[in-house]
Parts: sequence; C-alpha cells; structure tokens
Amino acid sequence: MPIARLARPAALLLSGALLLAGCGSTGSSESDSGAAVSLDNCGRTVRVESPPRRAVSLNQGTTEIMLSLGLVDRMAGTATWTDPVMKGLEKANAKVERIADNNPSFERVLDADPDFVAASFVSTLGKGGVATREQFEKLGVPAYVSPSDCAGKDNSGDGDGARKTALDIDAIYGEVRDLAEVFGVEERGEKLVAELEQRMRKATSGIDASDVTLLYWFANSDSPYMAGCCGAPGVITRALGAKNVFDDTHEEWPQINWETVADRDPDVLVIGDLTRKSQTAESAEKKIEFLESDPVTRNMTAVKKKRYVLLSGQAMNPTIRTVEGVEQVASALREFGLTG
Repeated sequence: MPIARLARPAALLLSGALLLAGCGSTGSSESDSGAAVSLDNCGRTVRVESPPRRAVSLNQGTTEIMLSLGLVDRMAGTATWTDPVMKGLEKANAKVERIADNNPSFERVLDADPDFVAASFVSTLGKGGVATREQFEKLGVPAYVSPSDCAGKDNSGDGDGARKTALDIDAIYGEVRDLAEVFGVEERGEKLVAELEQRMRKATSGIDASDVTLLYWFANSDSPYMAGCCGAPGVITRALGAKNVFDDTHEEWPQINWETVADRDPDVLVIGDLTRKSQTAESAEKKIEFLESDPVTRNMTAVKKKRYVLLSGQAMNPTIRTVEGVEQVASALREFGLTG
C-alpha cells in the first residue's frame, strides 16, 4: 500500500487531545452541589437527583467526553468501541472497566451497578440495543442519549436514520455541557467547549475548498456505507466549504454500490480507519487495498492520485472528535494543494 499521500497529522491529534485532557484536572475548584438536574433530552426528561458516582458509558463518544471532563473516578464501565481511545486519555481510560467491546447485555450493565447510563446513539438505548431507556428508568437509573443523534433526525427506520436538518457542531457542544451539568462540573464543560471552538477556528482559518468534492467511506467493501449530506461528515464538509458527492441523500450512512461511487468520482476519499472487526474492510489498509485492486474503483481520480484522508470512526460520528476530523481533512486538502 503506497503511503506517500496518506494524510494523518499525528501532531494535530496529540495537541488536541492534550488540550482536552487538561479539562480533567483534579485541581478544579468545582465541587458537587448535590442539586438535582433535569434535562430535556431527545424527547424525554432525564432527571438526575445527584451527581453520578457509578456512570456507565455505552458508546465510545460519550466515554471520551466523560474522560475529557476528568470524570474517571465517577465511571463504572464503558462499552462499544470502534477505535483506540483518544490520545491523551489512555491512562484515565485504563482505570475504567471495559465491560464489552461491542454492545453489552442489559444484565452485564446492571452488574456494574450504574447510577447513570449514557449513549451516543438512540439505537443503543432502544429496541435491539442494550436496553430501552424505560428499562433503565424503571430501575431508577437515568438514561441519557447524545442530542446529536436525535436533533433533526428520524431514527424510526431500519438503518442508521435520516437527517431532516443538517447536524450542527453546537449539538456536540450541547452534549458536553449536558454531561458537565449532570456531574456538577460545568466549568470544565465550558473550558472543553472553548478549546474545541478554538481548534475549529484554527483548522478552518483562511481555507477555501469550494471546488473540492469529498466522499466519506465508513465501512464494508461489499455494500459500503457512505456518508449522506447531514451527519458528522456534513459538519466537516461545511466547515471547509467543500462538497460531499452524496449530499443529495439525507440518510446518515446509506449503502451505495461502487458503480455509483465511481460515477461521482470524488477528488478526495475520506476513509474510516477502524479497529473493530464487525464489517469487511474495517481498517484503512484494507480499504485502500480494495480501492487500488477493484476494477471499478482503481481508476477513480482520488485513487489514482492517492488522495486519501484517514479518520477514526469517532471522527466520522457526531462526537468531540468530529473536530479532529475537521483538522485532519483541512490539513490534507492543504497538503494536496486543493485549497484556495
């Protein structure tokens, strides 16, 4: 696999993660107020009587927010991982039990004796997921879902849902603020949001990618999942002024055949570099191997010019690492000489 044109600016990842890890300083002047918190969350009211002491995070996105807020001593377990933990959070993450690499059973979560559960996706806390929110709430365990997975989104179908309106980065910041309020660490939440906003401004300063077309490939080489217009990849695309070649679909991750992909012929391929093993071609290496050998894809412009940008799965989902995605794609477009 040729690697000369692969864009993976490790320095950006590390510097951003160190900024985030700084929010977890035990020197914070905040203390538990003991006050109850009520949140309007994805059409339900989540009431937390006091700051959680044994929270369980059911998706990597919520886990990394909690760790970035310095809540490692309040966490009883984590689950459902697509990538290694964000750089700078390794030591904190190692202190929290990983109860499952994928969706755990309801019983396994209850074994952790949680007093609060949080998930990045409606499907995790829905039918066919870990358990419904009602099941947890009947046991007195508040259940929170990332607002980025329900704001302006229809999750009633069998797939990954469809966006009625485009996701805004503010929904991700809203999750940070919600969790900070639940745990009584609002100052840390505001500090983390301010750092993410500053990184966004720096990454996009002076960039003009209005003539650039992008395609986002998350997983699966047989029936590939490509990004539609309006999820986390849409946040990245709009921040840079570029165009997603599949911005004509509002599905979150539609499965699109390779002939259609080749017809759209994007300038740059943004591909998920995943460590899980639930689909075909999870890693970037396997994806690139497929692209450069398949007769349908090997003659695409981005493949011939090796314009690949490797992103973590978390950067391609609505998480704080979407900011990392903006940084990496912006850096790659500059490296490829595609920006104004």
